[in-house]
Amino acid sequence: MNKQTGNNTVERSPVIVIMGHIDHGKSTLLDHIRKTNIVDKEAGGITQKISAYEVKHEGKDGKIHRITFLDTPGHEAFQTMRIRGADVADIAVLVVSAEDGVKPQTLEALKSILKAEIPYIVAINKVDKPGADIERTKQSLAENEIYVEGYGGSIPWVAISAKTGQGVPELLDMMLLVAEMEELQGNPKTSASGVIVEANTDPKKGVAATLIIKEGTLKTGMTVVAEESMAPTRIMEDFMGRKIKEATFSSPIQIIGWNFMPKVGAKFISFDSKKEAEAYMEEKRSSQKKSPSKDTIQETNEESVTIPIILKTDAQGTIEAIEHELKKLTTEKVIPKIIHSGTGTITEADVKSAGSNTKTLIIGFNVKVDSQAKDVAERMLLEVKTFDIIYKLGEWLAEVCKERTPKKFVEEVTGRAKVLKTFSRTKDKQVIGGRVEMGTFTVGMDVRIIRREAMIGMGKIKELQQQKNKTGKVEEGSEFGCLIQSPIETAPGDKLELISLIEK
Repeated sequence: MNKQTGNNTVERSPVIVIMGHIDHGKSTLLDHIRKTNIVDKEAGGITQKISAYEVKHEGKDGKIHRITFLDTPGHEAFQTMRIRGADVADIAVLVVSAEDGVKPQTLEALKSILKAEIPYIVAINKVDKPGADIERTKQSLAENEIYVEGYGGSIPWVAISAKTGQGVPELLDMMLLVAEMEELQGNPKTSASGVIVEANTDPKKGVAATLIIKEGTLKTGMTVVAEESMAPTRIMEDFMGRKIKEATFSSPIQIIGWNFMPKVGAKFISFDSKKEAEAYMEEKRSSQKKSPSKDTIQETNEESVTIPIILKTDAQGTIEAIEHELKKLTTEKVIPKIIHSGTGTITEADVKSAGSNTKTLIIGFNVKVDSQAKDVAERMLLEVKTFDIIYKLGEWLAEVCKERTPKKFVEEVTGRAKVLKTFSRTKDKQVIGGRVEMGTFTVGMDVRIIRREAMIGMGKIKELQQQKNKTGKVEEGSEFGCLIQSPIETAPGDKLELISLIEK
C-alpha cells in the first residue's frame, strides 16, 4: 500500500473493484449505484469488458465523496483482466449470493484480491430472494477461510439487494470507512501516472484508451506514455464522454489519439511536452536493446498441428481474455495460435492476412464483418465466425481443436490363440484346431501367424466352429475349429494374433 507524504499530499478518493461469481449480481449492483442499465445491454447478461465509472455519495460526515468503480468481467476466461482490475484498485468488494454461497469463481476472485494485497469488503447479495440465508452464506464463507466480522474474523460485510437497493447506501458508507482507514493520499502537484484499464479503436476518432489516474494531475497539452504507446492530451474526456481540460487522481478518463493501441494493464506516465516523452521512450528503447529479451518461441513437433487464428474484438482487453482461453485448448498435438489481432470491424485486409492458408480461422467478438470481407472470405474458402458470448466462442474453438487434432493409430494385439492341430489344406485355405488364450476371435478378422516369436505371415479367419457347430465368435479359454485363409501353412504350436488399430 503506497501512502504519500509531504506538504503537497491530500486525501484522494478510492478506486473500488467489484468482483465475484458470474451471476451473483456484480453488474446489477453497479447498475443500481450508477442509476443506469448495463445488464440489459450486455449479451447474455455478462459484463465482457472492463469499464470505469465515477459516482458521488454523501457520507455519514455529510460531505459529498467521489468513488471510482471498476466493473470486472465475471467469466473464467477474463482471469487476466480481473487480476489487472484488482491491481489498479484500492479496495475490492467481493459479491457473494445469499442463495448460492461461495462458488469456484468467488475463490478465484479472492485469490486475485489477496495477490493485489488490497483490503476487501464482502457484499452478501440477493437477500431479497426467497432462498436467501445470510447465516448459511457466512458459514460457506468461513468454510473457505473467509472470516467476516461477527463470524470469527475482521473482514467487513454488508447484506444487500442490488435489485431493490437494500443495504447499498450502507455498502457505500463502508467503502468510504475502509478508504479512510487506508489513508489514501496523492500529490496533485506532480505529473499524472496510473494504469490503462481499457483500449479500443473508435471508427471516427481513432485509438482510444481508458485510464485511471493514481497520482498527480493530467492537463491538456501534456503527453502520455504507456510502454511503446504515446498520445497527446488534446482530446481528453471524462467517463461520461464530456470533454475536460484537467483531471486528477482516482478519476477515470479517456484519451483519444494514440499512435498505436496501448496494452491493457500497462502503467502510464505523463510529460509536459511531446519532446520530453519522446526522449524518455528513446532512452527506454536503448536500455532494452542492451538487455536481450528472454521470450521464447513455442516449439512444435512434427506430429502437432497449428491452427492459425485472425481475431478482431471490440476492445483490447478482450483479446487477452481470448488468448487465455486458447492456452487452455493448447495440447502437444494442437496449438491454436493468433497470427493477427486487432479491434473493430473485420475487414477485407484482415481476411487477406490469412494468405493462402484455408485452415485459418477468422473470429470476431462483438464486432461486425463488412460485406467486402465476407466476399473475399467466401472466395478464399475461409471460415468467418462471430460471437457475443465468450463461453460460446470457447466451446466452438474446443470443438475445432478436437476435429483438427492429428489422429494416430497403432497396432495392438487384442487376441491370441494357439494352433493345436492342422487338418486339410486346399490352395490358400486350411482347416486347423486351436484354443483361444486371450481375447475373442470373430469371423472376418485378420491374424498374424507367429512361429517361435517371429511373424511368418498373415491370414484371415473365414469360418469358426465349436463342437462342429458354426459360430460367429469364440471366447477366451475355448477350443475351436477354424477355416483360415493364408498362403502360409500353419503348424501345431504356432500362435494366431488378432491385430486391432487403436487410436492414440
